[in-house]
Amino acid sequence: MSKIWDWDDPTEIMTSLSQLSAASSRPPVRARLGERLVEKGYLTADRLNEVLRDQHLSGDVRLLGEILVEEGICSPEQVLEALADEFNVPFVRLNGQLFDPKVFESLPREFIEQNDVLPLFRVRDTLTVAVADPTNVFVLDEARQLAGCHVQFVVATARDIRRMIQTYMPASGVYVIDDILEDVTEGAVEWIEQTIEDIADVTEEADLSPVIKLVNYVIFHAVKQGASDIHIEPNDRQLLVRYRIDGVLQSALELPLQLAPAVASRIKIMAQLDISERRLPQDGRIRVLMEGHPVDLRVSTLANIHGEKVVIRILDQRNVNRSLEELNFRAPILEGLRRHAAAPNGIVLVTGPTGSGKSTTLYAVLRSIASIERNICPVEDPVEFRLPLVNQFQVNERIGLGFADVLRSLLRQDPDVILVGEIRDRETARVAVQAALTGHLVFSTLHTNDACSTVTRLIDMGVEGYLLAAALNMVLAQRLCRRLCPRCREAIAPNRLIRLELERMGIGGREVYQARGCKRCREMGFSGRIAIHEMLEVTDELREIITARPQLAHLRAYARDSGMVPLRYDGLLKVCEGLTTFEQVLQASPEGWTPRTAMRQHAAQHDGAAAERS
Repeated sequence: MSKIWDWDDPTEIMTSLSQLSAASSRPPVRARLGERLVEKGYLTADRLNEVLRDQHLSGDVRLLGEILVEEGICSPEQVLEALADEFNVPFVRLNGQLFDPKVFESLPREFIEQNDVLPLFRVRDTLTVAVADPTNVFVLDEARQLAGCHVQFVVATARDIRRMIQTYMPASGVYVIDDILEDVTEGAVEWIEQTIEDIADVTEEADLSPVIKLVNYVIFHAVKQGASDIHIEPNDRQLLVRYRIDGVLQSALELPLQLAPAVASRIKIMAQLDISERRLPQDGRIRVLMEGHPVDLRVSTLANIHGEKVVIRILDQRNVNRSLEELNFRAPILEGLRRHAAAPNGIVLVTGPTGSGKSTTLYAVLRSIASIERNICPVEDPVEFRLPLVNQFQVNERIGLGFADVLRSLLRQDPDVILVGEIRDRETARVAVQAALTGHLVFSTLHTNDACSTVTRLIDMGVEGYLLAAALNMVLAQRLCRRLCPRCREAIAPNRLIRLELERMGIGGREVYQARGCKRCREMGFSGRIAIHEMLEVTDELREIITARPQLAHLRAYARDSGMVPLRYDGLLKVCEGLTTFEQVLQASPEGWTPRTAMRQHAAQHDGAAAERS
C-alpha cells in the first residue's frame, strides 16, 4: 500500500529516497481502482458493484474515478491516493515546510502550470516532483527530459499543487484567487457604503475586483463559521488568515505575501482609515450586510516586521440575541440574577477577563427588563450591539468624553437603569456608586479573577467602604469553556483525578463526557462555548464586613461559610451534564474551596465510618 506523507520530517524523507526509487522500479501490482478503494475502506464492495452495474446499464463512458467523485461517493483525494497506490508511487499532502523555492526553476513555469506538476526539493542528483496525474506518461517523460537529472515522482492533488505555486511562487502582479472563491455566492457580503470625503490616493490594487472578492470571502466564511475575530497577518513567506472560533485560533487561508498591501488597503477603505499611513496603529469600524442582516466589524491595524497586521472583531447581532434562559445559569444563580435585576436601585457587577461573555450576560439582563415604562441607558465604549427600547450612548475619549463625563450628564436625563460598559478608574467607580445611592439601578463590568476580589478592587480604586457597602447588591463572576458537540460527545467513566475532584466538591458517582469529533463540529469535538458562574450576594452581614475594608482572605472565608459555590463547582456540574469537559473547567477556573454542602457530606461520611469502626 502507498504511504501518505505530510513532509514534516526531513530525516524520514532522506532515508526513504532509496526505498522510493526501488518501489517505483518494481513492476506495479495492477489492481482495479475500485478494489483499491474497497481495500482502503473508502468504498464498500456492495456500493462499488452498484456503481459498476449502473455504469454498464447506462452505457456511461466516464472513468470510474470520475463517476465516484462527481456523485460524491469518494473525494478526489481518496481516488488519487488509490491511483497512486496502484502505481507504487507515494501520495502526499503538500505543505510549505520542505518546499525549496530554489528548485522551482528546475522546470519551466509554463510547463509546471499547464500540467499541474511541482518540483519540491533536490537531494544530491535526485529531484522530487509532485504530479497530479501519474497515468500521463508523456508528462512524466517530458519532466525527466526538462529536469536533466534523475527524477522521483510523488502524487498530490492538482488543488494542492496550484495552491503551493500561488502561495510560494506567484507570478508578478497576478493574483489567482478563483479557486478559493468557488463556494462564495455573488453578493454574499455587501458593504454598507458610508460617506468618504477623500479617497483619491487609494492604491489601485485595493480596487481590483479579485481583492474585493477575497476580502468578501474572508468575512463571509468567518461569519458563517461563527468566528469572533479574523487575523490577517503577513509573515516572511505568506499572508496568513486565521479565525478565532470558540476561543481558539484556527488557520483558514494561506495567501501570497504580495497580496498583503492590497488586502490591508481594501479593509482600510471600508473602515474609512488612512491607507497612506502604514506605520501607526489605526482603529475603525465597518458595517456589512451578510445574507440580508447587518454585521458590525471592528478593525484594528498594527505594523509588524513584515507589514501591517489586521485584526477584525466580528459583532454579529444574532450571537447576542439570547435570553437569560439560554445562557445555562443554574437555577439558584438565575433566580438571584432576576431578583437583583428587578431591584429599584443598587449596583450589579459582572466580572471576568476580556472575552468571558460579560457583555452577552448584561445584554440578556437588559433585554429581560426592557419596557416602554423604563428609561434604560447603557454607556459603552464602543456600542457593540443595538438593543430595542434602550437609549445607548458612546464615550469618545478623543474629545475628552469619558465614562464619568457621560454618567454625570446622564443623571440629568431621568434614567431608571444605567449600564456602564466598564469601570476603569476611580472617577467612574465613584460616579457609578453615587448613581446607585441616588435611586438608580446600575449594571457594570470589571476585570477581576473572582467575585470576592471585586470588592477589594473597588476599594483599592478609592471607593469608600461604607459607600460601596450601601450601593453593592450582587457580583456575578464568569468564565467561558468550550461546549461539547452534542452530536458526537461520548460518556466515559471518570478517572481517578476527576473522581477525587468531584468527590471533593460533593459531586461523586457521576459519569463525565469527552470530545470525539464529527463533521458538524469540523472534527474538533466542540461547538460553541458555555459560561460557568459564581454569585456573591451582598447581605447585611457582608455590608458590615465591606464597611471595615476587609482583606481578600476574609471575604473568601465569609463567602465559603455563607454557602456560596465557586466557579469550579459550577463548572463540574456542567461537566457531569455533558456540556463541557473536565479539562476545560480546570483551565478556566481557579481551584476554589469545598462548598459547605460537600463539607457536610464528608463530615457525615466520616461520622458514619467512625461509628461503624467502633
